[in-house]
Amino acid sequence: MPKIAEIEDTPNPNAVKFVLKDRLTWGTACSFDSADSAACDPLASKLFAIPHVINVYYMDKWITVTQDGEADWPELVRKVAEPIRAAEVAQKPVSEAVANFDDDEPRLAAIRALLDEQVRPALVSDGGDLQIIGLDGNVLSIRYFGACGSCPSSLAGTLSAIGNLARTIEPDIEVVAL
Repeated sequence: MPKIAEIEDTPNPNAVKFVLKDRLTWGTACSFDSADSAACDPLASKLFAIPHVINVYYMDKWITVTQDGEADWPELVRKVAEPIRAAEVAQKPVSEAVANFDDDEPRLAAIRALLDEQVRPALVSDGGDLQIIGLDGNVLSIRYFGACGSCPSSLAGTLSAIGNLARTIEPDIEVVAL
């Protein structure tokens, strides 16, 4: 059972990040945007059973819960903390599988490295993350997760910053959030 070390506000007023003392995963991100998508995940299912919860995202030692904007955070935090504290702690895997992007084209590999170094750490510290979906011609598609998924800052400012960084590698790139 993981212990909650801290509860942090995020830039998204509808999302809160719980920092844990124990791991829920070892490098695997789990993102759910509905109770149906969470049906096979015991922790996410329990969180979606709480009224007003609309998104659950967790990885390693943190979990971000997003509400619909209708709940009182102090009350909702108490309800959400119960299933988090009751969750199973992840056991360290025998071998850690690392995503292999060797098949990335050089532009995409360079963009991925730049975002991994300069953008993703800030998003993770705010209770969110992003995934590069792909590069089709000069259109880079990304998807936000966790607190970033519905945050106005991500959908405007961060997306613009990602575009500016990507254009240092490819001047004609356009970045779109899916």
